[in-house]
Amino acid sequence: MATQPNDALTDTGERRRDFIYIATGAFAAAGAAMVAWPMVNQMNPSADVLALASIELDLTSVQPGQAIKASFRGKPLFVRRLTPVEQAAANKVPLSELRDPQSLADRTKPGKAEWLITLGVCTHLGCVPLGAGEGENKGDFGGYFCPCHGSHYDTAARVRKGPAPTNLEIPEYAFKSATQVTIG
Repeated sequence: MATQPNDALTDTGERRRDFIYIATGAFAAAGAAMVAWPMVNQMNPSADVLALASIELDLTSVQPGQAIKASFRGKPLFVRRLTPVEQAAANKVPLSELRDPQSLADRTKPGKAEWLITLGVCTHLGCVPLGAGEGENKGDFGGYFCPCHGSHYDTAARVRKGPAPTNLEIPEYAFKSATQVTIG
């Protein structure tokens, strides 16, 4: 049977129509992706939030018995280098006397008992306790004192007196070397 001229046009027309459908679909998909990307990307954390996600501190200048203040995620951070006397005093306290019982070993890293790293936010109403700065009131137990409502913390930053319900919070941290620590 001989091919009719109309059949040839139909095959060519269907091929063209298929190509136009595929090209239109691909163009629409690319356009949808270009519109969706900014909406998805805006859900990522901003650069300033990512910058505060973790901090590194060099502790070489911190002497035994001294504390430093830093900022971590918009909150004060206290890093205290405990003396052997302060460590012994913290270990001597019976856990049964504590409102929030934690030993010094629970609050420090193994082998790094001299380094106590806490958030400097009172657990009562969020004030910043004193005791990390030179000459500041360290309270009745030699640690920290919250001037807002009178909470006293010992050298291991455990609440010993006052309205604070729990000890000062310990953030996640890891030592990268003997004196380099990454917090967060």
